[in-house]
This record gives sequence, structure tokens and C-alpha cells, in this order.
Amino acid sequence: MSDPGEIIRIAAKGDGVTADGRFAAGGALGDRLLPDGSLRHGPHHADPPCRHFPQCGGCDLQHCDDTALAQFVTDRVVNAAEGQGLAMGELLPTHLSPPRSRRRATLHALTGGKRPLLGFREGRSHRIVDMRECHVLAPELWSLVEPLRRLLGLWQAKHAVDITLALTDQGPDCAVKGLEIDGLAQTEAVLDFARDNTLARLSFDQGYGMEAMWEPEPVAVSFGGVPVAYPAGAFLQATADGERRLVRDAVDWLGECPAVADLFAGLGAFAFALADSSSVVSVEAARDAVLACRQAAARARLPVEAQHRDLFRNPLRPDELPRFDAVLLDPPRAGAKDQVAQIADSGVPRVVYVSCNPSSWARDAKRLVEAGFRLEKVRPVGQFRWSTHAELTSLFVR
Repeated sequence: MSDPGEIIRIAAKGDGVTADGRFAAGGALGDRLLPDGSLRHGPHHADPPCRHFPQCGGCDLQHCDDTALAQFVTDRVVNAAEGQGLAMGELLPTHLSPPRSRRRATLHALTGGKRPLLGFREGRSHRIVDMRECHVLAPELWSLVEPLRRLLGLWQAKHAVDITLALTDQGPDCAVKGLEIDGLAQTEAVLDFARDNTLARLSFDQGYGMEAMWEPEPVAVSFGGVPVAYPAGAFLQATADGERRLVRDAVDWLGECPAVADLFAGLGAFAFALADSSSVVSVEAARDAVLACRQAAARARLPVEAQHRDLFRNPLRPDELPRFDAVLLDPPRAGAKDQVAQIADSGVPRVVYVSCNPSSWARDAKRLVEAGFRLEKVRPVGQFRWSTHAELTSLFVR
């Protein structure tokens, strides 16, 4: 008979759940919730590596070991599928990205006072955790935190600042929003910061959109060995490690399809990987991403046709889809309800659905299954290590 106080799963927001249904903040698999409300740690309870846990909103599950983390990500996907009554085929091994692998992040800062605050926000709060260490950011991005803090000290008035960091082929890209550069001294300090820290690009939004102040050479990110111009702030998968896993699944499942539609395609992470064996139509709503993808495909002479189209307002229709042997889609968190309905009503025989939200994925998957698709394979993916964010790849055939 199971112990009613044993933590048997982690809920969607990170609380441990006992066998008798009680919630315990900070509980890991195998912990025991005692009558006085304290926890007796079990075999899967880990010592959090970061001094800022659990205040920092960047991590929710540093008290869980890798076994518990993988189980959490798996459960998020499986529970979402079961909630929609989906019959799942092969559940592939869960993939977790390693520590210090995050290649894009948005930090928040508050200037004024003796020392600017800089870091992630607290969980469920706008308060900023003044970071002294971070175990998720890639070292190249973490190394910018103290230099950024010193730079922000030049602004004595109070400003709320957002700083988006991303790793590109040329090094770190840094985009700052919420500060105006006033005078020669601040201008020189900004340029010195970019040069001294070997930035690929430094951009400021001073109220008129992002403008590059430092970019020694054009900034790019490579997909499938093809360099693609990287617009400041454009979407990238959170880790290169996670992207490789997502792309490998897509290529394994679609590599023999002559014609593929890549929907919500971004800069072409999947399109360029598939272009070795398939003709790909890459469809994206962000105009700068479409232009970057189109130019890269032309330079590399690859069969990738980039199209500008808002798939939420204007999804591909059933009469447009028969030219494709397969569809790949990687929509935002809201899912792709209307586009999936059009796919379901078409004759497309194969769909790869990459998702960053198991709930919206399961809703869309149900529509595909109702149209005669089988859910053949699913792989849970945890790119956002120690967070409650879960992703997945999935294959549907009919």
C-alpha cells in the first residue's frame, strides 16, 4: 500500500502532489509530506545549485534531480494527451537540455540608486532578482551580466529596462529597450561596452524601434549549415541542444517526403535541415524573418521558398495543401486551431507537430485524430531546464 504522504508527481506549476492529493511546495518525487507540513527528502530531491532559487522566476524545479525532471516533462505531455482521450503510439525518450545551455533570454533591469538591479523577475512578480549567478544561461551570455550592470550605472534616473540576449554565429547579440542615450559620454561608454565584450551586435530601442549601434559584420544564425541573417529579437529555440533534437526528429520523420510545407517557420530552422532531401515552402508571418530566410535560401541555392503569410488570419486551405506530401508546424503557445482544421480537411497524409504547449497541442491533436490521423510518435522535450515549461515533437499519419 502506497504512503499517502509520498510525493508521486509534480503538478503543472511545480508543486509536489502526494498520493492522497495534497500539494507541497518544494516537493520532489519520493519526498514525504509530514503531518507538520515539513518535507522529508527522498531519493530524487536535489540540492539546488543556485543561491537565488526559489525566488528567481527563471527556475521552478532546481530541487529535482534529472530523473524527476524528465518525469515531470513526460507527465506534462502524457497527461495533456490523456485529457483529450488521445491514443498515443510510441512514447520516445524525453530529452533534457543541460545546465548553462540557454542561448537566448530576456533580462530585466532597474536603473537609479547606488547599484542597478539586473536579472530575471521573481516568480509571479515584477520584482527583479539581482543576479549574482545563473545556472541556465550559456557562459557567453552570463559573462555579460556584470559589464551590463556597470554600463547601466551611467543612468542615474530610474528606468525600467529590458535586455534581450542571444547567441549568434558571430557571438552575443544584445538588444536594450527602455533607455535613451544622452550625450557623448554615454555614447562612447556604450560603444566601449560592445567592443570590450566582443559583441556581435548592440542595439537600442530609444522609442523608434531597434537600431544597431554596433555591428562589425552582419549577424547570422546557421541552420543546417546555412547562415541566415538574424534580426534583433527574432525567435530562436531556447538552446542549440534542444533545437538539434527537434530538428533530428523532423528530418527522421519527413526526410523522404519530396514536398513539405513548413508552417510558422520562423527563420527556417526546420526548412534548411529538410532542404537536403525535400522541396520546402516556408510560411511565416514575421516579415523580417521571411526576408532573411528567402535571402539565405537564394545564396545557398536550396529548394526553400519563403512566403509571408499570417496563418492565424489566413491559414493554408485544403485546396492549397494537396501539393505537399507532409506538413510541419511549430506554432506559438496558443497552438494552431484554425490551421489544423484546414489540414484535417485536406488530403495531407503526414504531419509533424512541434509544440511548446502540451495543452494547445493536445487540443489540436484531437482534431487531427478525428479526421483520421494516428498519433504515431511523441517525444517530450525539456529545453527550459528546471522550469515548468514543456515542449514536444509528434508525428501523425493517415
